Amino acid sequence: MPDWLIERGIGETRCALVDGGDIIEARILLDGVTRAGSVIGARLVSAGANGRNAVAAAKDGREYLLPRGAPGVAERSTIAIEVTREAIPGAEPWKRPLARLTDLPPRDAPALVGEELALPAPNDVLGAIGWNDLIDEARSGIVRFAGGELAVEPTRALTMIDVDGIGDADELAVLGSAAAAKAIRRLDIQGSIGVDLPTGATKESRLRAAAAFDAFLPQPFERTAVNGFGFIQIVRPRRHASLVELSADRAAFEARALLRRAAFETPGAAALAAHPAVIAVLESHPEWVDALARQLGGAVRLRAEPRLTMSGGHAQKA
Repeated sequence: MPDWLIERGIGETRCALVDGGDIIEARILLDGVTRAGSVIGARLVSAGANGRNAVAAAKDGREYLLPRGAPGVAERSTIAIEVTREAIPGAEPWKRPLARLTDLPPRDAPALVGEELALPAPNDVLGAIGWNDLIDEARSGIVRFAGGELAVEPTRALTMIDVDGIGDADELAVLGSAAAAKAIRRLDIQGSIGVDLPTGATKESRLRAAAAFDAFLPQPFERTAVNGFGFIQIVRPRRHASLVELSADRAAFEARALLRRAAFETPGAAALAAHPAVIAVLESHPEWVDALARQLGGAVRLRAEPRLTMSGGHAQKA
């Protein structure tokens, strides 16, 4: 039976659902984000229009959009709201997280239950089962499978997945559909998703491709049939950012990834060398650098190196 492995790192918590030694589902939870499912106190800033799209402000100043409005509540009133979708980084950072009016008492979001991994540790348990490869898929948008590859690209409207490869188009559509379903789950892709498969010659091949998709993506989701052009659209509940969306905030994504790699270095003073944009993120979060120093048991210095790629940062003994 699949089990969750949970690694509480610096700036983020990494979660991997493992089955047979493979990561079949993953999630990155950023520190400081109010999780979907949390119930918090807020003040109604705007009642919206026509009973919809009210705005509430939490105590920390974060504003939440209430698409269903706040019927019967006067502006400036104190209310309780349940967060239904966290803030999503990427092309539209101005978009507010979503919430709804509730009568429930304040609570934290339900936590994932699983095996807590020690960090720092002598062995990289997540790395050994493919975490680093998964992170590379998120940053590059390229997911390879036998006979082809997927190109994953988030847009403002939906996440597009293009299937390409060699061999018979009908068979590639079936293999690519299964690979797309697995990637959607592994990369935690939610919301509206489009998958562009090779055009199948027959209705039977399109039905096989749809069945292959259904076999590897658990409910809940809705999808269309595979049309004559090989396109299928999927909608999954959207509650938080996917790994692909998190990687769009590239410098911060790579800074946290570098901190994780550094945690497995030999204890003692260390220097982190990275692209200037990554170093700038670390300098803006001195608490992250201090936490790494405590993990390693020695001072941590930062060094900007323009010649390095964004993902090419490394740690070395100081």
